[in-house]
Amino acid sequence: MAAGTLYLIPVSLGPASLDITTPADVATRARSLSYFVVENARTARAELKRFEHPAPLRELDIRELPDKPGPADLDALLAPLLGGVDAGLMSEAGCPAVADPGALLVRRAHEKGVRVAPLVGPSSLLLALMASGLNGQSFTFHGYLPVDEEARKRRLRELEAESARFSRTQLFIETPYRNERMFEALRSTCGPETRLCIARDLTTADEWIVTRRIADWKCAPAPELSKRPTVFLLLAG
Repeated sequence: MAAGTLYLIPVSLGPASLDITTPADVATRARSLSYFVVENARTARAELKRFEHPAPLRELDIRELPDKPGPADLDALLAPLLGGVDAGLMSEAGCPAVADPGALLVRRAHEKGVRVAPLVGPSSLLLALMASGLNGQSFTFHGYLPVDEEARKRRLRELEAESARFSRTQLFIETPYRNERMFEALRSTCGPETRLCIARDLTTADEWIVTRRIADWKCAPAPELSKRPTVFLLLAG
């Protein structure tokens, strides 16, 4: 029996995301599936409801991916696919397997000979990069930076130096309730000519994307970032 296909289904970036972020063929594919591996079951059910899945949600097989899945966990999640069932992999927001633990399931799927099919949808990182005006030819995503204030400043100096050396855009995120502290660290640590882009609430009616030099950020009012999903991007040199 041929193995099923693992479809990577992008999820809207938040409950207020505009409908235009979901291509029609993604919703159509999701509606055809009855087995899903997800980061968060509640978020997945809300998205499947938005997709107008024809089956009662309680009848769908929705399994959460463990925080730190081992080989046995991954094999158990892939077992239905090896039996010929198609499945959908869903992140809590954005594209699955990008800054997301679903990458481990995708890797194991390849090892097991399962076809992986990525679908088009919103990625906060790429949307922010597209809109930043910074270097899209060379860029790196660093995830979360250190929480400790001094360690964070050291890391920002390292990223700024690397950005200047390679003309590389540096992308990173922060836990939303620490966004304002990250902004202040950037404003006080980076050089005046370094460009900083702040991309907040992407794909929503409150979307706000602004790129300025640090010198200009120091003269401008601090943006409202508390508890708001935000991507930070910097380019030095």
